[in-house]
Amino acid sequence: MLLNYFKIALRNLLRHKAFSLINILGLGLGMACSLLIYLWVQDERSFDRFLPGVKEVYFVRVNSLFNGQITTSFVTPGPLSEAIAKDIPAVASVTKITFGKNLLIKVGEKSSKENGQYATPGFFGIFHLPVLAGNPAKALAQPKQIIITRKLADKYFPNESALGKIIQLNNDKLFTVGAVLENLPANASLQFDWLVNFQVQEQDWMKTWGNSTFMTYVRLKPNTIAAHAQAAMKGMYSRYVSPSEKDTHPILQPMTDLHLYGNYENGQAVGGQIAYVRIFSLVALFILLIACINFMNLATARSALRTKEIGVRKVVGASRPSLIGQFMAESILTSLLSVGVALLLVTAILPTFNTVFGKQLILSLAAPSLWLTIMVLVLAVGVVSGSYPALFLSAFRPIGMLKGSLQAGRGSLHLRQALIVFQFTMSVFLIVGMLVVGQQMDYLRTKNLGMDRENVLYVPLEGELEEGKRLETYRQELMRQPAIASATTAMSLPINIEGYSGDLAWPGKDPNLQTNVSAMCVGGDFTRTMNIPLVAGRDFAMNRPADSLAYLINEAAAKLMGMTDPVGKEVEFWQGKGPIIGVMKDFHLRSLHEKINPLVLVFNHQNTSFLLVKTKAGKTAQAIAELGRVTKQFNPAYPLTYHFLDEAYEQLYRNEQQVNTLINAFGVLAICISCLGLFGLAAFTAERRTKEIGIRKVLGASVTSIVALLSKDFLKLIALANIIAWPLAYYALHTWLQNFEYRIPIDSRLFGLAGVSALFIALLTVSFQAIKAAIANPVKSLRAE
Repeated sequence: MLLNYFKIALRNLLRHKAFSLINILGLGLGMACSLLIYLWVQDERSFDRFLPGVKEVYFVRVNSLFNGQITTSFVTPGPLSEAIAKDIPAVASVTKITFGKNLLIKVGEKSSKENGQYATPGFFGIFHLPVLAGNPAKALAQPKQIIITRKLADKYFPNESALGKIIQLNNDKLFTVGAVLENLPANASLQFDWLVNFQVQEQDWMKTWGNSTFMTYVRLKPNTIAAHAQAAMKGMYSRYVSPSEKDTHPILQPMTDLHLYGNYENGQAVGGQIAYVRIFSLVALFILLIACINFMNLATARSALRTKEIGVRKVVGASRPSLIGQFMAESILTSLLSVGVALLLVTAILPTFNTVFGKQLILSLAAPSLWLTIMVLVLAVGVVSGSYPALFLSAFRPIGMLKGSLQAGRGSLHLRQALIVFQFTMSVFLIVGMLVVGQQMDYLRTKNLGMDRENVLYVPLEGELEEGKRLETYRQELMRQPAIASATTAMSLPINIEGYSGDLAWPGKDPNLQTNVSAMCVGGDFTRTMNIPLVAGRDFAMNRPADSLAYLINEAAAKLMGMTDPVGKEVEFWQGKGPIIGVMKDFHLRSLHEKINPLVLVFNHQNTSFLLVKTKAGKTAQAIAELGRVTKQFNPAYPLTYHFLDEAYEQLYRNEQQVNTLINAFGVLAICISCLGLFGLAAFTAERRTKEIGIRKVLGASVTSIVALLSKDFLKLIALANIIAWPLAYYALHTWLQNFEYRIPIDSRLFGLAGVSALFIALLTVSFQAIKAAIANPVKSLRAE
C-alpha cells in the first residue's frame, strides 16, 4: 500500500512538472535556510563544550557598585587569582591570563607573527587540553619554557620532534619547547598557538588591585555548588583593598555560558550572542513555515485538476484515510526531493556563509545527527505541508467532484486567507527589520565618536619600541615625514579602551563612594592625533617632564568628581598625586552598546602598546611607505604590521553586521516565497471564478474592472498583514535597540514604506493571474454550461 502511494505520487509529480518544480524549489529554499541556520546555531551552542569537565570551569567577573548602579567587568586585577587560591577552599585550580598577544616567533631563518598568551601555572589544572608531547603543566611552571600547538610545531619543525627545540619570542627571549598541544578547535573561546609563564612579562603595576586588565578562570572541586563558592568571595575586596569596597566582589560565570551570555545588567547575565541564536532560530522557523504555506496554497490552487480523479477513487470505494495517505505520500516525496535541493544549495552557499560569519562550518554527511535532523525535517515539512491539501481535497463529495465543481466551505477559504496573512506578516516584519537594522548600522558607522578615526593607522609596538627604547625619537622622526600629520602612542586603541581602575581619589571624595574609571597610558600629542577637542587646559607635552605626574580627564570624570573647573586641581591616581592639566570633551571609549565612562589618561609613553599615526588627507599610501621606511630604521628585526582604525571600529559591530546581512537575505527570500504562495492563491481564485469572469465579460466588463475585482481581496489580506506585523516589529526592534546605549529612534515612516512595498509586490504578483483570467476567451469558460 505504502509503495503504491509513492508510485502514484511520483507519477503525479512528473505529470505536472512546472507545478512540481515550483513546490520543490520553494521548499528547498526554505529547508536550505533552515539547515544553514541549524549548522550555525549548533556551532554557537557548542563553544567550549569539548573541554573535559567543563561544567566545573568558571570565568571570573567582578561586580562593583558605581554611582549607585552595579556594573560587571570581564577584566580582573592581577592579585585576585592569588587571593582566590588562598581564601576559597572550594576552588581546585585558578589561573590568570593576558589578552591575546600577536608576537614575532623566530626559529632559524623562519619568522612570523603568532598569537599566544601569558598564563599562570594553574592553567592546565583548569583546561584539560589534548597533549601530543611533553608535560604542559610542568613546562608552564618554567619561565624559560614555551608550550606550542601542532600548527606551530608543523610550521617551524616539520618532520621532526619540536620538544627541546629553541624558539625566540618577540625577537628577544629564548624559550625551550616543553610541550606540544593539539590545535584548539574553532569553537574554543580561548585561542592561542603558544603559551608562556605569566611572570615573564609581569610588571609592578600588574600586581596592584587598582588595575583590572586580566582574565581569571577557576575550576571548582567536584560536587561544589558554584553559588556557595561565589558567596565565599563576597568579602574579598573589603579584606584586600579597602572596607569601602564592600560592594565589589567576584562572580562566577559558567564557561559554557561565556560565549553566549556576554551582556550583564545589574550584576546578572541578560544576554549577548544568545539573542542572535534565538533570532536566527526564529527566522529559520518562519522561513520554513512560509515555504510550507506556499506548498499548501499551490497544492490547493491546482486541486481542480485532481477533483475527477479523487471523485472516481471515492466512487470505487477509496476511504478518506487512504486519500489522506495518498496526499501525504506526495507531500513527503516532494519534501524528500526538496531536501536534495537544499543539500545542494547549502553545499554551494556554505563557503560564502562561512566568510560572512567568520565560521568554519562543514556539512558532514557522515554525521548521524545531521541525518536525524534531515529525517525530522522531511517528515515535519511533509506532514505540515501536506496536511491541509490532504484534509481539504479528501473532504469533497464525489458527485460534485465528478461534475468538476468544488464545494468547499467558507472555513477552508478563511484558512487559506489566514495562511497568506501569516506569510506576509512575517515578510513585512522582516522588511521593517531590514530597514531599521540597516539604519542603526549606518548610524554606528557615521556617528561622531568625539574623535577622528578616519585616516588613522595603528601599529603594535614591538621589540625595542615596546620597551620604550628610542620610542620618542621614533615618533618625532615620523612626525617629520611629509605625509604624516601626527603620531602618538597609547596603551589601548582609543575606540576600545579596556583598562579599568578603582584608584582615582580626590579631595572631598566620599570614602564610601566606589569608582571604576576607564584608564590608560598615552604618549605626547594624543588629543591632537585623535582630534579630540579640549574643553579646558592642554595636552601632555614631551618638553614638560612634570607632565609625568599630571593627568588628563574627560567631562564624565569631571562630573564624577563634582568639579566645574578641574584644571589645576590635584587628584591621586597611578603616578601618585598630581594636577589635572586638561579636560577632554567626552568621546566614545568603547562600542555604542555602552555609555561613556569617566576616563583618566596618564602620561607614560613607555607603558604603551600601540603607535597611532594620523595621515594627511589623500596621502595614505605615501604615509604607509614613510612609516615602513622609518620603522625599518628603528626596529629592523620586526616587519611592519599596520591596520586602519576604522576597520577595528567596524569589528566592534561584527554581530550586528551579520544580523543585518541575514535579515536582508532572508527578508528578500521570505518575500519571494510568500509571492509564490500568493501566486498560488490567485490561481486558485481565478480557477474557481472562471465562469463568473466569463459572464462578466459577456455582459461588457472591462479587463481593468476584472483585474480590480480579483485583486482587491488579496490587497485587503496584505493590508491586514501590515496591521498585525507593525506592532510585532516595533516591539522586537525596540527590544533589540535597547542593547545600544546610543541608538536611532524608530521612524514610523519605515513601517509605511514596508507596507507600501509589500502591497506593491503583492499587486504585481496577483495582477499576473488576474490579467491572465481577464483576457481569457469567455466562450471557453462558459462551454461547460
